[in-house]
Amino acid sequence: EKNEEFGRAASLALFDYLRKSKAKGFVLSLSGGADSSLCAVLVAEMVRRASDELGWSNFCQALNLEKLSNKEAAVGELLTCAYQGTVNSSETTLAAATQLAHSIGASFHQWKIDDEVKSYSAKIENVLGRSLSWDQDDIASQNIQARARSPIIWLLANIKQSILLTPSNRSEGDVGYATMDGDTSGSLAPIAGIDKPFIIQWLKWAEQELGYDGLKGVNALQPTAELRPLERTQTDEKDLMPYSILLAIEKLGIRDRKNPVEVFKSLEDDYTD
Repeated sequence: EKNEEFGRAASLALFDYLRKSKAKGFVLSLSGGADSSLCAVLVAEMVRRASDELGWSNFCQALNLEKLSNKEAAVGELLTCAYQGTVNSSETTLAAATQLAHSIGASFHQWKIDDEVKSYSAKIENVLGRSLSWDQDDIASQNIQARARSPIIWLLANIKQSILLTPSNRSEGDVGYATMDGDTSGSLAPIAGIDKPFIIQWLKWAEQELGYDGLKGVNALQPTAELRPLERTQTDEKDLMPYSILLAIEKLGIRDRKNPVEVFKSLEDDYTD
């Protein structure tokens, strides 16, 4: 079954990478969105599946852990999450991230990065001799928020001698809907080859079939980067297109090697009123 197979493959890969690297765990910038939430759940699945397969004592020995009492304690030891908010972040994503982290036993922290964003922006405003504005500097103003999160989460990962997980996915990578040195920043990208529609449905499956009740808040949200002011009601599909169409274009253009005109003609009847 495809969902079960993905859970097995991804959790095994995380375990094997962690064991071979001799790192002390994972660090993750947990936004409350689907991508980072999937990464968090996969670490929890790694602990569950590896300990069930190897036995508790062998599991702890394989990862050089002090013997812990249960799986939730092991997740707390191996996964550190941080919600890095800005003025454009919502209470709903904070609540979703908090709920998920606590439900799986991950260590969880939260802080604001507005001071860093303001400092970077002020320096460039001084160079330009003008203020930055959303009308004139939209993409740059979004990207600096994503990039400002990277140095501090890297610092935490380095101090903890842990692997920084990269939460960017394949669908957004296809169209450049990602910030270089922002959400592409990290040591290991466990979902870089996974499309967004699969991620969204897998999280719903995991809530129902694997018992991850902490995903309830995440699964209720519409995917959004939360990089524009909240009153602009930013969503991923409004910025891009429906993910189902993006996936169809990807299959025709990359898998089937059709040129843009051929892709358009193939989809015209399906998506034109």
